[in-house]
Amino acid sequence: MDPQINGAVQQLPRLTVTALKTNYRELFGEDPKSAHKQFLVRRIAWRLQAKAEGELSERARRRARQIAEEGDLGLQLPQHPALLSPSTAGPPGENFRRDRRLPPRGSLLRRSYRGQEVIVKVLEDGFEYEDQNYRSLSAIARRVTGTRWNGLLFFGLAERRNG
Repeated sequence: MDPQINGAVQQLPRLTVTALKTNYRELFGEDPKSAHKQFLVRRIAWRLQAKAEGELSERARRRARQIAEEGDLGLQLPQHPALLSPSTAGPPGENFRRDRRLPPRGSLLRRSYRGQEVIVKVLEDGFEYEDQNYRSLSAIARRVTGTRWNGLLFFGLAERRNG
């Protein structure tokens, strides 16, 4: 990596949140959606490196999007209090790809967020929250919080990986 970029990235954790927000605005042309210092440091570092080294090709972006949407990571569904009323997953032999961390169709996920009770129903091909259908838990988490979240983490269906 370019020594100048490396030096700039190394300085980011020492900056205040206000300074990081200013840098973010300059790099992305918009206000950050979060004031979380670590988020700002990581996004700014990524952007500085991407500008210096080049961004992902459109083909690589499409492939990453495809992998993320498939979500077949081979993990087992954890037992978690967010599951209120599991039902059957559907008729035997039903052949569809679905993230194994998700509870069966008809289950309700519950999460308390800032005094608000968030209840989501698991559908065959998405989720229902406040009488609206969503394709992902992340979209619901974003609507509730106003910031980007991994939906599985938000609803306690996955654990944050350290490393």
